[in-house]
Amino acid sequence: MLTITFYFFIAIVVIQIAYYLGIFGKFAFAKPQQITQKNLPVSVIVCAKNEEENVKNFIPLLAQQNYPDFEIVLIDDASSDETLEVFEEFEKQYSNIRLVKVQNNEAFWGNKKYALTLGIKASKKEYLLFTDADCYPTSTEWITAMTSQFTMNKTIVLGYGGYEKIERSLLNKIIRFETVCTALQYFSWAKVGLPYMGVGRNLAYKKEEFFNVNGFIEHIQVRSGDDDLFINQAANKANTSISYIPESFTYSKPKESYKEWFTQKRRHVTTANYYKAFDKIQLGIFYSSQLFFFLSVIVLLAFQFQWIAVLALLATRYTIAWIVVGFSAGKLKEHDIKIWFPVLEIALIFTQINIFITNIFSKPVHWK
Repeated sequence: MLTITFYFFIAIVVIQIAYYLGIFGKFAFAKPQQITQKNLPVSVIVCAKNEEENVKNFIPLLAQQNYPDFEIVLIDDASSDETLEVFEEFEKQYSNIRLVKVQNNEAFWGNKKYALTLGIKASKKEYLLFTDADCYPTSTEWITAMTSQFTMNKTIVLGYGGYEKIERSLLNKIIRFETVCTALQYFSWAKVGLPYMGVGRNLAYKKEEFFNVNGFIEHIQVRSGDDDLFINQAANKANTSISYIPESFTYSKPKESYKEWFTQKRRHVTTANYYKAFDKIQLGIFYSSQLFFFLSVIVLLAFQFQWIAVLALLATRYTIAWIVVGFSAGKLKEHDIKIWFPVLEIALIFTQINIFITNIFSKPVHWK
């Protein structure tokens, strides 16, 4: 039995190395990108529901973007707080702000995709750039940096949406590590030519891409997925690019309690159930190989079976993974993540197991 476990362990290490070098290395070792201003007409779209404090702080940062041709489409999704009133004040203050007021609809009650669809249809520009109401760009060159990756053929651009750093917080490091790992995966697969997701905190596409797939209609019954399910459906090798220029990043305030973050991740995981078959398989293989890697190590070392070989394979896998994640974290300006990689990886794996088990017995709550 231990012999079988040992050979199984070798296979798992090979799979892990193949992912890290063959797939994730495409992003980790990619050359830096350059900003080439293209001055494309852009509609920045922000959908908000009960976000009055966030929009007070962040909408001015969008309005101050250094870009010649853009409008801001603010969508109030039937908020019960003062979000709409705040939006109306911004509409008076900035001439390039367009306001969309969404009333609750019986057929699409509480469905963010319905609100976003109304906002997209109301937009007047050819290119759409999305961010969330609790997000802000890192620079006044955000629109310029994101649109610089559009070409005649590349009509979808996947960006990076990070989280603010909180000093001396292990939870914050785990959250940012998970965000880096997610970006590493969707950036890498996009570079391979098999894009499968993006994040609504920082995502751009030409408006025609939305109408080419009839918007969100194929997954309108799924409360989440206005970003990743849309990209899973619409993106392909020919039409998708990525932006990892630091000026193109957006940031959000991270959850400050494990319970809040855990609930958020439960929603994200359930959405992945609707991905294309290949994408679910490749994600399943990677995450299960991570789990079995650690379980196999524990078993083999506990019985001191081929322990020298096991330690050598353990060190090889960790060295490769650490280098790949380290280079990726550096590109995304998450430098402290590199140091904590071994601890954060184990913490994230056990969180993912907890999420998987919890989702079996109860359904997560979606858009407010």
